[in-house]
Amino acid sequence: MGRIKPTLVLGSMLIVGLTFWVAAQMDPTGTSMATAASRFLTALDANQKTQATFPYDSPERLNWHFIPRERKGLPIKAMTPEQRALAFGLISSGTSRSGAIKATTIMSLEAILRDSEKGTGPLRDPEMYFFSVFGDPSAKGHWGWRVEGHHLSLNFTINDGKIVAATPAFFGANPAEVRQGPREGLRTLAEIEDAALRLFQALDPAQQKTALASDTAPADIASNNGNAAGLAADPPQGEAAGVATDGFNDLQQRLFDELVQAYAGDMPVDVARSWLYDVARSQNVRFAWYGAADRSQPHAYTVKGSNFEIEFNNTQTGANHIHSVWRSLENDFGS
Repeated sequence: MGRIKPTLVLGSMLIVGLTFWVAAQMDPTGTSMATAASRFLTALDANQKTQATFPYDSPERLNWHFIPRERKGLPIKAMTPEQRALAFGLISSGTSRSGAIKATTIMSLEAILRDSEKGTGPLRDPEMYFFSVFGDPSAKGHWGWRVEGHHLSLNFTINDGKIVAATPAFFGANPAEVRQGPREGLRTLAEIEDAALRLFQALDPAQQKTALASDTAPADIASNNGNAAGLAADPPQGEAAGVATDGFNDLQQRLFDELVQAYAGDMPVDVARSWLYDVARSQNVRFAWYGAADRSQPHAYTVKGSNFEIEFNNTQTGANHIHSVWRSLENDFGS
């Protein structure tokens, strides 16, 4: 069983404070999402609503990705200021405060890419992020929603007012670190990169040898939805690589806890608590590192158990381009 301590599950409640935790028990996040989604849809005109809504069982619900590509849904670009405020309210219902900041910062990086590429790359537009609602947002029955664009894909499935799935959850950043200009030094996803590097460096030589799955980092995460049908690729299967976390000493365990909490802490409290519980009950949790133990060089890592997987990759664009995702091996999209 994964050695993440039960106290970490309780500690996740403190991510946003006890007051917010109490509120979450009285008004589950799924109910808040239904309210936010309903307010957003009510503010749309008929044509916008047609763009933004799909049947719950539409194949589009599973059609996730994180690259610049044509997407369905209603883009921010097509919204009025009032509608945008409600759309961002929907994002806030599906993230913690830190998660909302990361999501909107990821969007803003498109402007930096546009300036640096000078029109030579794909279309870069901070307003080309698309909102989609699947089914009827309500306190009863199944429905879901997604916000997605380049380097962001948040997918939620709700049943009877409760979130039953919040994966795949993808956050990326290009540049991972802004190295020039007015925003020089900005690192959107610093926590999940630095926490893993600290953990790898804290392993003893024998553990590092086991954890190092390859001297060369893979070109990208395996959860890249690259199948020809365009539907949601299954999470990567097979045995987990790396070092078993149940052999960690107290320092290594604390660093491992910090790593998984860096991911869970970007989600609403009830989702964070569920993710941490999945880690706690998982069998054979392993941490694997790929590439150099140096964030200026191509590197990647995975954390995988019997029921979840985290993937992180920073190899592209001179090791300044992050892809990261949390997948459920049992329940992506509420499957």
